[in-house]
Amino acid sequence: MTTALLIIDVQRALCSGEYQCFDIHRVINTINDLSGRARKAGVPVVLIQHEEKGSPLAHGADGWQLAEGLETSAKDLRVRKTTPDSFYQTDLRKLLPGEDFEQLVICGLQTDYCVNATVRQAHQLGYDVVLAADAHSTINNGNTSAEDIIAEHNKDLAHLTGSVARIDVKPAAAITFK
Repeated sequence: MTTALLIIDVQRALCSGEYQCFDIHRVINTINDLSGRARKAGVPVVLIQHEEKGSPLAHGADGWQLAEGLETSAKDLRVRKTTPDSFYQTDLRKLLPGEDFEQLVICGLQTDYCVNATVRQAHQLGYDVVLAADAHSTINNGNTSAEDIIAEHNKDLAHLTGSVARIDVKPAAAITFK
């Protein structure tokens, strides 16, 4: 089975300051461990960056840059997106054609927006998905804590397994790359 690792929106604007996601330093370390193991196994790593005009995530702005401490490689693939769904109007499907890639390991930011939308769309497109349960994060939304949002999404997404594709939610340390 051919696998790719998607790292969604681990960008400066979401990793410090006003929009800093919950437990971000631990999350970045967990992602770095995951991506290091993926690269060692020859698994493609895709860095996905959200952009939005007139915001801290405007293309090229400081907040749009990948987060400090996120380990990358010159071989990593890169995708720019403008909606929560990493597949919508991007090159992601060309980079990861379904006939070549059967499984996507997904991590990143923000749990309740871009991670959720991308996991659901990948599943809809027939990819098997492994969501790294401890390698995605978000911020408190005013009603619910980030911790509760993360736990709720881990639980809800794990129940989406269907006849075409499955979603597994497991800790990053339990994810293996062959």
